[in-house]
Amino acid sequence: MSSRLLFFLCILNFSSLLGQGKYTLSGTITDASSGEKLLGVNLIIKGTQMGTTTNAYGFYSLTLPKGNYTLSIEYLGFRTIEETISLKANQRRNYKLSQEDISLEGIEISAPTTAKTEIRSPQMSVASIPIQTIKRLPVLVGEVDIIKSLQQLPGVSNAGEASSGFNVRGGAADQNLVMLDQATIFNASHLFGFLSIYNADAIRDMKLYKGGIPARYGGRISSVLDVYQKDGNNTQFHTTGGIGVLSSRLLAEGPIVKERASFLVGGRASYAHLFLKLTDNNNSAYFYDLNTKLNYKIDEQNSLYLSGYFGRDVFDLDQVIKNNYGNALVNLRWNHLFSDQLFSNLSLIYSDYYYGLNVDISGFQWDSWIRNFNLLYDFKHYLSDRMKFSYGVQGTYYDFNPGKITPIGDSTIRYNALAHKYALEMGIYGDVEHKLSHNMTFSYGLRWSSFYHLGKRTVDKYINDEAVIFNAQQRIYERATPIGKRTYKRGEIIDVFTHLEPRISMAYAFDDNRSIKASYARMAQYIHLISNTSSPTPLDVWAPSDSFLKPQYSDQFALGYATNFKKGVYSLETEVFYKTVKNRLDYIDGANLVANESIEREVLAGHTRAYGWELLLRKNTGKLTGWLSYTYSRSEQQTPGRKAQETGINNGQWYATAYDKPHNLSLTGTYTFNKKWNASAVFTLQSGIPGNFPVGKYKYFGVYISNYSTRNAYRLPAYHRLDVSLSYTPHPERKWKSEWVFGVYNLYNRYNAASIYFTNNRDTHQSEAVKLSLFGIVPSITYNFTF
Repeated sequence: MSSRLLFFLCILNFSSLLGQGKYTLSGTITDASSGEKLLGVNLIIKGTQMGTTTNAYGFYSLTLPKGNYTLSIEYLGFRTIEETISLKANQRRNYKLSQEDISLEGIEISAPTTAKTEIRSPQMSVASIPIQTIKRLPVLVGEVDIIKSLQQLPGVSNAGEASSGFNVRGGAADQNLVMLDQATIFNASHLFGFLSIYNADAIRDMKLYKGGIPARYGGRISSVLDVYQKDGNNTQFHTTGGIGVLSSRLLAEGPIVKERASFLVGGRASYAHLFLKLTDNNNSAYFYDLNTKLNYKIDEQNSLYLSGYFGRDVFDLDQVIKNNYGNALVNLRWNHLFSDQLFSNLSLIYSDYYYGLNVDISGFQWDSWIRNFNLLYDFKHYLSDRMKFSYGVQGTYYDFNPGKITPIGDSTIRYNALAHKYALEMGIYGDVEHKLSHNMTFSYGLRWSSFYHLGKRTVDKYINDEAVIFNAQQRIYERATPIGKRTYKRGEIIDVFTHLEPRISMAYAFDDNRSIKASYARMAQYIHLISNTSSPTPLDVWAPSDSFLKPQYSDQFALGYATNFKKGVYSLETEVFYKTVKNRLDYIDGANLVANESIEREVLAGHTRAYGWELLLRKNTGKLTGWLSYTYSRSEQQTPGRKAQETGINNGQWYATAYDKPHNLSLTGTYTFNKKWNASAVFTLQSGIPGNFPVGKYKYFGVYISNYSTRNAYRLPAYHRLDVSLSYTPHPERKWKSEWVFGVYNLYNRYNAASIYFTNNRDTHQSEAVKLSLFGIVPSITYNFTF
C-alpha cells in the first residue's frame, strides 16, 4: 500500500472516530442571479454554538449530532435564509442566495455596506473591502483601483503618489505576496504605478492578510494579497463596461451550458496616447490587459477551472526609447470532493513577468524576465463541528533572466546575456482551526519550506567569502575582486535552505460582540527584489537566495481587540504589532544594480524592525457608511559592520527605511441619497517619506561638493488631499443600467511633494531646495453600464 493512500486512510479513519453518532450537512452556496460561488458565507445553527463558513469555492461542511435544527444562512448584501433541518443521515444541500435591497428610513436603495467585524474567528489582521464599495470611492481620473483603495485601511501605505507597489506594517513592497487566482504577480502596476492591474469588474473577492497569516501561504514575509476572479455567470448573459478619461473597459460573461459551464472575458485599454498623435507630440504611454475564465461542473464531486491574465504597458519616447513590460499567467484548477468532509483543490500555474527596453539611439534591445511554474495541492478536512484541518503541498520552479542585450541595426554594441538563475521552492503545511469552547478558538499551523538554488551557473569565489570589503583607510565599502570561479551543471544544487514556519492565532470572545485576539507568525522569503528605490520600477530584477544573498526571515506578533456595537451599526478594531526581519539587503554607496552579473558585490545584509498601533472605526449600515482609519508605526533598519573595525551603513545606527511613515490617517465616507444619487469622499493625511538631504557643501579644486546627512535623516513635507465623487444612475430598475460618475481628485489643489532636489540659484548662487509635485486638482468623468 502506498504511503499516500495510507495517509488518506488514516485521516478518514480519524474523521470517522470523531464523527461517530453524527451526520454531515454539506454543499455549495451560490449567488442566485449569477451562479457565482460565495465565499465566507456564515451558516449558523440557531440556539447552539455550532456553525461554519464557506471556503473560497463556496463549499461548506458541518457535522452535527442526529436531530432537528434551525439553519440560518447569512451573507452581506444577500437575503438571509432560515430553514428547519432534520438530520438523520448525511445530506447534501446547495443553496442560492438572492441579493437584497436595504431599506433606509423608508427609501429603497441598493447601497453596499461594510462587513461587521468577525468576533469569534481567530483570524485577525485582515483588510478587505467589498468590491461594490471600492467602485464607489473617488480615485485618480476615475480609475477604480483595488490596491489604492486598500491603502485607506490601517497598516497599508505606499511610497508616494502614483508609486507602484504598497507597504504593509513597515514592510517593503517586494515582501508582499500578490496573487490573482493563486498565481503570483511580480509587478501589479500599470503606467509605472498610476493604477493597478486588477480590473474590478472581473474580481469576485480579495483579502489582504497583514498578520496571523495562515500556513498555506509562504514565500513572502510581510503580507499576502489574495485576489480571485469571478467564475462567470452560469445562468444568463451579462455585460459590464465603462468609458473614462484614461481608459475604457468591457467584460462579458455567460453560460456555455446553463448552470454547468460558463465563461468570462474582460479587457481594458487606455487611449490617451491617441490624442497625442493629433498633435506634434511623438511620445506615448498606454496599457492594455485581458482577463479570462472558463469553468465546468463535471458532476457534484468535480469541477474544472481555467483562468488567465495578460497585460502590457508600452512607453514610447519620441521613437528613441521604447519600453514595454507586463504579466501573463494561466491557471488550471481541479476541485474534487472526496467525501462530505474532505474537499481538495489541485492547481497547475504558469506565471511570467517580462521587461523590455529598446534604445534606438544606442542601438540595443534589453530583455529580462522571471518565470515560474507552480503546483499546488490543497485539502480541507472538516473533522467535526469544532475542528477543521487544512493541509497541502506546494512547489514552484523559477527561471530568472537578469537581462539580455541584443544589438540593433549597425550598432557597435555587442550581444551580451547575463546568466540565467534557476531555483526550486517547496512547501508542506498543516493548519488546524480548533474551537475549544464557546468563547475560545485557536488556529495553529506549521509550514516547512525549502529552497534549492540550481545550476546551470558560474559562481564567483572571493577571499573569506566576502563579496564586499571594507577599506579601513577611507572607511568605505568597496567591491571585492573575485579570486576564481566554480561552474555548476544544469540542475546541480548550488545552495539549499530549509525553514520551519510556525503560525498561531487565537480569539477569546467575551460575548457575541466583543473579543480579544492574538497571533504569531514566522515566515521565510527566498527571493529578493534588487532595487534601491523606495518604489519598485519595471527595470528592477529579482534574484534567488544564495550563499551571499541569504533568505529573509520574519517574526511578527500582534494583539488586538474587536467589537460590534449599536446592534452592529458600528465596528471597532484596534491592534498593536511588532515585527522583525533578518537578512534584509541594503546597498553600499554608489551601488550599480543594472545589468550586474555579480550583484552580491553591491549589497550588505542587515535587519529591520517595525512596530505600531492601528485603529479602524466603521459605520456599517445606514445612508452614511464608511470608516476612520489611523496608524502610528515605525519602520527602521540597521546594517552594522560585520567586524569590529567596520562602520556598517549609517555608522551601524538604526535609520528609517525608505517607506517609513509614522502617521497615516484616512477618513472614508459614502452617502446614499436615494436609488439614483450617491456621493463619496476620502481624506488622506500622511507623514512624508524619508530622504537624504545635503546639510552642507565644500569646495574642492574649484568644484562644490555636497555633504549629505545620515541615512534617511530628513522627510518630505506631510502629504494630504481630499477626493470626492458623485454618481448618478438615471434608471436603476432597467435591465440596461447606466451610471455617470463625476470625480475630483485633490479637491483643494494641494501640490504634495513627490520629491525634493537641490540646485544652485542662478541669481544668488545659493543652494536651494526645489519641490517636485505630480498632481494638483484632477477632475474626471466616467460612464459605466451593465446589462
